[in-house]
Amino acid sequence: MTDVAERIQPLLASARPRVRFAGVTDRGRVRARNEDSFLTAPPCFVVADGMGGHDGGQMASLVAVTSFLALAGRDHVTPGEVQGALSRAARAVNHLPGRGRPPGTTLAGAAMTSVEGQDCWMVFNVGDSRVYLHRYGELTQITRDHSAHLELPGNWRRGIITRALGAGMRRAPIIDQWLLPLLAGDRLLICSDGLHAELDGDRLDEVMAGPLSPECKAKRLVTEAIDAGGRDNVTAVVVEAS
Repeated sequence: MTDVAERIQPLLASARPRVRFAGVTDRGRVRARNEDSFLTAPPCFVVADGMGGHDGGQMASLVAVTSFLALAGRDHVTPGEVQGALSRAARAVNHLPGRGRPPGTTLAGAAMTSVEGQDCWMVFNVGDSRVYLHRYGELTQITRDHSAHLELPGNWRRGIITRALGAGMRRAPIIDQWLLPLLAGDRLLICSDGLHAELDGDRLDEVMAGPLSPECKAKRLVTEAIDAGGRDNVTAVVVEAS
């Protein structure tokens, strides 16, 4: 008699969520260089927006996202493994040499994980890069910006962030995290502030709800952000689960 677990294993494997994804980045109209980096390496999808002048910001964002490469190629990762990648990213940025301002970066992303048999998104961020979820026809911002404008009442300085990896922050960074069920039909948008500063939520919702492929959506969002002003580097990663 065939073992029941062996018989249902192919069915379980076929039921695992599949994802389509794409990422696009551009330096925009004003900046001399692109200090954004992104990683699309299932089960992890990450965007980082570097800061620090010269090549410091570029290196900070790059080492932050590549800290997740060790998790690439799996069906899912554990929350503990995501925590480990976040810790590696923080250490890597803190060890970068700096000329002038200490290099630093924001970080936002999502990883496919499983908790007690339930497929989940593990969403995380530090700084003002964002993760949005489009589900059941509605776009929701999952992350919360760590910015002076939002966290310090009466502070008008929209460009000042209150948390980051590196950037001379004296305390270990507090990285916000959310665990959400992963459902077929979910669409994630992970982006730097150069995107959401130029396009409002209604436009993001409209593009994410449309029938275009993830690649076309990411390209359209970045292009529209540049056409709207492109005052900062712009990055968009779109992930769709089926």
